[in-house]
Amino acid sequence: MQNNTQAAPQATQPAELPAAPARSPWPGVLSIAIGAFALVTTEFLPVGLLPAVAAELGVTEGVAGMMVTVPGLVAAVAAILVTVGIGRTDRRYVLWGLTATMLLSNLIVALSHSFPLVLFGRALLGVGVGGFWALGPALSSRLVPPGSEPKALSMIFAGVSIGTVAGVPAGALVGELFGWRVAFHAGAVVALLVMLTQMRLLPSLPAKQSITVSQLPELLRVPKARLGIFITLLIFVGQFAAYTYITPFLAQVAQLDAKTISILLLVYGAAGLAGNVIAGKILARSVRAGLIATGVVMGLSTLALPLLGTGLIGAALLVIIWGIAFGMMPMSVQTWIFQAAPHAMESGGAVFVTTAQIGLSSGALVGGLAVDHLGVSSAMVVGGVLALAMASVALRWARDGEKPAVKLHAVH
Repeated sequence: MQNNTQAAPQATQPAELPAAPARSPWPGVLSIAIGAFALVTTEFLPVGLLPAVAAELGVTEGVAGMMVTVPGLVAAVAAILVTVGIGRTDRRYVLWGLTATMLLSNLIVALSHSFPLVLFGRALLGVGVGGFWALGPALSSRLVPPGSEPKALSMIFAGVSIGTVAGVPAGALVGELFGWRVAFHAGAVVALLVMLTQMRLLPSLPAKQSITVSQLPELLRVPKARLGIFITLLIFVGQFAAYTYITPFLAQVAQLDAKTISILLLVYGAAGLAGNVIAGKILARSVRAGLIATGVVMGLSTLALPLLGTGLIGAALLVIIWGIAFGMMPMSVQTWIFQAAPHAMESGGAVFVTTAQIGLSSGALVGGLAVDHLGVSSAMVVGGVLALAMASVALRWARDGEKPAVKLHAVH
């Protein structure tokens, strides 16, 4: 009898099946990294194509620079609106939608025959850029086991680096060989492939919580973070006041041909990778020193371009030095901000993206005004002065604090 009573519960239990092998999270992280590559390439694609776009659509090169300004401004707003507006929607679907805006944007620009329509297409891209940078890095950390977050972030920002190193100059080269419209058609094809990859590889990512508007200003309540936001604005405005117009400068002042300029843009991006490594070593000792070094190197190299960059050798050397500073820039400012408020990283992420995009778009606008009224060399001067101003602010008011618990990486 006793044996029967013991057997009865066992009869009601389903037989145990072998555990299904756990799905690796890394393909999903890779799909987000590929999205980062495509977004960086698309956002800065006009940098190598401004002269051709301006000539065909009948606008000045300064006005054509609005192709960088407009998506930056829209992204600054979209980073907040998307973060708040998506509520508890599965983040997988949100990423698909953001990638779709990149696809549609590239198609609109490639098929447009009026500059206002081009700007509409670029504005649509801003929605994807702002939303992606507010969500993408955090989602990549959710996909992996605890302790693997830094590796996941490194993969995401490897996509950024590859986009900077290869994507932008490749776009410029395609534009030179086949026309600027083909470059945007190619961008649309890349966006489609990215979206299909994400649909295949991204698992379900249900929302952990909804972010409210009241949570977003949390970062602004910390004095050290406010200083970091001001520093971010200065250096991003300076960087993109100059960088947006590097192609016209190299063509008109250094008198280089389009293929040489494409090679120099590739070298610039490669120097940025070196800058990432250098920044990591400096930041491990002093974030303040990293900020100061970034501003000084960027400021002096861009200021020297109109004087010493009038030929191939001088321009190449200064572009390499500037590229190193470019690689140091986002890592330095983001590390400072998140050290200041590690408790507000999620809500602060949208605020940081908004700040960076406002700086990017404002820099392109300020540089464009300078180019149209004072000549293309003036954009380099404006960028250099603002970079040195950032270094001065960091020298005067920045003080190193506690090291972050998690190593942070760059946001572009």
